[in-house]
Amino acid sequence: MSRGAPKTPSWWFNDGPVPLPARLLATVYAAAIALRGRLYRIGLLRRHSVPVPVVVVGNLAAGGAGKTPLTLALVERLRREGWRPGVASRGYGRADTAPRWVLPETPVEQGGDEPVLIARRAAVPVRVDRDRAAAARALVEAGCDVVVCDDGLQHYRLERDVEIEVIDGARRYGNGRMLPAGPLREPAERGRRCDFRVVNLGHGGAAASAPGTGRAAERPAACATGFGEWPMYLRTRSVLPLAGGRPRPLAAFAGLRVHAVAGIGNPERFFDTLRAAGIGVVPHAFADHHAYQPADLEFGNDLPVLMTEKDAVKCAAFADERCHAVPVDAELPAAFWVALLDRLGSPPREG
Repeated sequence: MSRGAPKTPSWWFNDGPVPLPARLLATVYAAAIALRGRLYRIGLLRRHSVPVPVVVVGNLAAGGAGKTPLTLALVERLRREGWRPGVASRGYGRADTAPRWVLPETPVEQGGDEPVLIARRAAVPVRVDRDRAAAARALVEAGCDVVVCDDGLQHYRLERDVEIEVIDGARRYGNGRMLPAGPLREPAERGRRCDFRVVNLGHGGAAASAPGTGRAAERPAACATGFGEWPMYLRTRSVLPLAGGRPRPLAAFAGLRVHAVAGIGNPERFFDTLRAAGIGVVPHAFADHHAYQPADLEFGNDLPVLMTEKDAVKCAAFADERCHAVPVDAELPAAFWVALLDRLGSPPREG
């Protein structure tokens, strides 16, 4: 079941024919993107830098790829290494565009779902601003010595020291075409200019969904890393009841039917994670950044409701005892962290 979830064009992620209007619009879009990039390269559009390292996390294909779990992992690791990180974000889904600091208690409609989630999980300064360069400056003024820019790959206004592209391991670049003929915001070769390319392989041995069936199937061979790519796996933390109570392992729901709620770029990834854990899934896909209302969680019965952590920050105010969040943590190879930290150098010394 999908409520309010816009359908991804069927031709984006299969070999189906692309309508002529979409192909024509893609030509115009590609030309505009190429022109914008050239204007930045020759200096007619100005880049703005800050006096600390900037790590940009983003993706080329529209839709979710796993940027937020990676951003959280980056912030956590940088803190352990002695850095004082801050996160810059546009804050999609906010009711206004005013720049502001996002705190754990900031309402989602003011801070945006992903920034609020990051503020609650990471306990680091989070600044939302349509101008990511201005957000970075504010973070530096607040004492941060490294800036992590969430979903900023196409925001060339902000000078960056490290670019990390995140790729959905199952869908990758779809049909390889530019928007709206395909899912690409920029040409696929743009990824080769990124310092790191991280492939989200989900929960590893978890099943992928057979196209068009919604049923678990063997993960396709294409869902793997290639040369120069780093694998990222998502590990499920304890399931958290939103109305209060003790966390429970995801395995506690094995053999049960649940309502699965996901308002993310690729809801099927979440549903497949639950299916792979032996859970009977009644899927409810919503649009990315959907503004939930109590009626959205009224399903006519008392089955448990499992949702992503990003959805949970928007539903916590009216959730009842049926509702649970399923947080995930990103895991990457030790060699990835060695390479990244070597690129950044040592954190500044105090005093």
